[in-house]
Amino acid sequence: MARRISPTGLLGAALIAVVLLLAIAGPPLWGEAAARMDTGGINAPASAEHWFGTDALGRDVFARTMVAARLSLLLATLATLLGVGAGIVLGALPMVLGRRGARAMTTVVELLVAFPGLLLAMALAVVVGLGSRGAVLGLGCAMAPGFARLTQTLAASVAGSDYLAAAKVLGVGRRRRLTHYVLPNIAEPLILNLTVSFGQSLLALAGLSFLGLGVQAPEYDWGRLVSDGMTGVYISPMTTVGPAAAICVAALGFTLFGESLSQAASGRRAARGRSAVREHVSLPPEPGAVLRVEELTVTFPGGLRPVRGLSFTVRQGEIVGIVGESGSGKSLTASAVAGLVPHPGTVTAKRLELAGHDLLGLGERQRRHLLGTELAMVFQDPMSALNPALRVGAQLAEVATTHRGASAAQARELAVERLGEVALPEPARLARQYPHEYSGGMRQRAVIAMGLMAEPGLIVADEPTTALDVTVQRQILRLLREVTDGRAGVLISHDLAVVAQLCSRVLVMYAGRIVEELTVEELRAGPAHPYTRALLDSLPTLDSDRSKPLRTIPGRQPGPGERLDGCPFAPRCEAASDRCRAERPALTGGVACHHPLKTKEAVR
Repeated sequence: MARRISPTGLLGAALIAVVLLLAIAGPPLWGEAAARMDTGGINAPASAEHWFGTDALGRDVFARTMVAARLSLLLATLATLLGVGAGIVLGALPMVLGRRGARAMTTVVELLVAFPGLLLAMALAVVVGLGSRGAVLGLGCAMAPGFARLTQTLAASVAGSDYLAAAKVLGVGRRRRLTHYVLPNIAEPLILNLTVSFGQSLLALAGLSFLGLGVQAPEYDWGRLVSDGMTGVYISPMTTVGPAAAICVAALGFTLFGESLSQAASGRRAARGRSAVREHVSLPPEPGAVLRVEELTVTFPGGLRPVRGLSFTVRQGEIVGIVGESGSGKSLTASAVAGLVPHPGTVTAKRLELAGHDLLGLGERQRRHLLGTELAMVFQDPMSALNPALRVGAQLAEVATTHRGASAAQARELAVERLGEVALPEPARLARQYPHEYSGGMRQRAVIAMGLMAEPGLIVADEPTTALDVTVQRQILRLLREVTDGRAGVLISHDLAVVAQLCSRVLVMYAGRIVEELTVEELRAGPAHPYTRALLDSLPTLDSDRSKPLRTIPGRQPGPGERLDGCPFAPRCEAASDRCRAERPALTGGVACHHPLKTKEAVR
């Protein structure tokens, strides 16, 4: 559900509507009055008959201001479209060209951006010729480098995505990657910037006309009217103020509306990332289930499915570990549950319940409140989860004021209390410090404390100890065990040893699916799936022969866009048969394998 446009956005939309109405109705209604000359009323001041006074030929300035709305908007539209179109082409070319061509094009854009835009517009307007055409071409060319840089930056943010990497692996051509993978994912911010740039174009064109480089007589736009009114500004100020006010109102309208759309879009991107389509099914509730997931799938454009039909349950008082190699879909599964799948990813599921509430059936505000109070996320990099510009205590307090309705004083007191609960010394002093003043372990504890602010029923920890040394890692694991006492927990890790220390049940993921579900005792006794056994055998122990290299799993994991007809692990499995390569095994008896291994005692 998209966020509603803010009051400032509504104000901007109203101003735009007024200006558009003037552009349509202005010439028919006031065209005759705008052209009528009165030699007896030259440079007359504002009056009931002439609201903005008259010009040097006795023409009504108010009528001319209303008529000029059409040409002003038309020229601004042409200049904006020219600048945006040329900028997108320049910014997108590096994605199509080779390495040298891309580097050359990037250098050209950087040089153009370094040149002042208004000076470039003025120079081009003089070279092309004074008048509307020169002003539009000059301003369009001046706007293009900025949009080219924006397009390059946005494209670079997409260039590192997994789905684009998969497209490269699959042999998708550069042009198709640009048109089907890059541009659709950056279209929204470009459109939003176009709206804001329209208001800037109005101001810039008015400035060019005011300087005599834009619209020439007998044509006139708002900038030309301001310039003409300067001759009698001390006698009749309204001849200048009136057209200037029209410029400000129109530019302000487009700017306010564009900024409001940008703010609303940030909410829409998050909502699209967690939006879900569900087949309505009647499934009985499961007693004690804090999280219940049925057929969870995450899809990105191009048919990429990094998570494929996951079903699992997390009950109160238990910690479930999700393990697998990088790219198996572990973190994206947690993001789907927490509503954090990035745009343009979509989430589908038959059921997605948290604390007995149906996440798929809730509205945007209700879903955000439920996720903010019943679920806590502990991320791998605590520095990215903490705002470096705010004190830690203020960030924790914001959770209480937003989701619990606490006063500022109550929220600060609760923040100090939570910092103390995660064993941070002198919590009152640390609450006044910034994240950079904390060590890595302290920051991770602060993130855990932030998650506890709303008393959640489920704690999801995504690789919470990866960036920490062994001693701090042990402390964080012990803390997680303490804070999840009586709650439900999900621990995401690639390290089976870490999972075995903290969890009671383990879900093993491969290629976006759960291939084995087993208890920690069964994991230690010997897993049945060859992939889980290979992961376990690749862990070094005190008994490992140091003279031999660590065991690895040959081959690679299938990409999210690859079609998986048979067992996804078959190309890497020594026991794979023709049946494995042709038929995907179902998850039965806790393992998805046609040839499950026999349990062996005391593997670890």
